[in-house]
This record gives sequence, C-alpha cells and structure tokens, in this order.
Amino acid sequence: MADRPSGRAWVNDFPTSRSLDDLKEPFRTNAQKFLSALDDAGADVTVSATVRPPERAYLMHFSFLIAHGFDPGAVPPMTGVDIDWAHRNASGVADRAAATTAAKDMVAGYDIAFAPALHSRHTDGLAIDMTISWDGDLVIDDARGTSVTVSGAPRSGGNTALQRVGATYDVHKLPSDPPHWSSDGH
Repeated sequence: MADRPSGRAWVNDFPTSRSLDDLKEPFRTNAQKFLSALDDAGADVTVSATVRPPERAYLMHFSFLIAHGFDPGAVPPMTGVDIDWAHRNASGVADRAAATTAAKDMVAGYDIAFAPALHSRHTDGLAIDMTISWDGDLVIDDARGTSVTVSGAPRSGGNTALQRVGATYDVHKLPSDPPHWSSDGH
C-alpha cells in the first residue's frame, strides 16, 4: 500500500494527551498538587497538552520544517508513520509545491506557533501546557503550605509570583512559551 500524502488529515493521528495520569513520576504528582492548589485558590485552569507521542512530534516537526523550505524528500522515515512528505506521483516524481502546501496545512491544523522539537519534555512525559486565569488577587498555598498572595497583572501563568509558587512544587514555567510548564522549565 502506498504511503498517505501529508496534509491536514494527519493532524488527527497520534493525539496528544491532556491527562495528568499520563505524566511520569514524580512530575505527575507535583503537577497534580500544583493544579489542586490552583483549584483550591479559585483559579481557572485548562490543560491543553501533557504527553505528546513521538509520532506526533515527528509530524509536527517536519511539517513545520517543510512549510519553511526544508526539502520534503530529505525527511527521514519513522516506523509506524507511513506518510508521503514529497507527494510523489505513480512514477515516483515529487511535487514540491503540493508538499509545501500540505505541510502549511498541517502547521495550521496543529496551530504551531514555535518550531516543534522532535524530542521534548512533552515526549518525555515531563511537561504540561495549561492556561491559567483568575480575578482579583490569587491566594494560593505553595508546596510548603505557606499562603502566598499573587496580585497584579498578568493574571495568568505569565505572572512571575505564580511561577515562583509553581517552582515550589517542582513545576517550572518556560517564560517564552505561554502555556508551557515542565519538570525543569524547558
């Protein structure tokens, strides 16, 4: 059977988990405790990603590269991902324009903002993407049980006082990626 051409349909394959249960220990327990503290404090939290399968990372990584000029014929194969990046016809001739358009469709479908890594804290089960918000001051317990008042803007994960609270749980913010928290801040 011929490989399936790249394109937006691939976005639904190999879905990213949103479950904290899929994270590796001790990060799983640390993240659960931090999210529990956020909930107890009245913050709104939406988890958008935890563990990303390596196949999805591969698809995201190379669709982004191809969309930005990488030769689709030079993408190394990945076991279990039968994709035709080059959009070859029956004679084996690649269609670079079709491949680039399909890769751009994938990038849009994945909603990629930054160049995705092939290997990351998400593929390791050591990261969580979450949107955090609250109204007024947030009074939250850190991991030692000390009550901390987080005031002022932004009322999001971008708040450095909240990031310090997260660090007490060994859940560290990557400042350059708004929803991203991990075991080590990467």
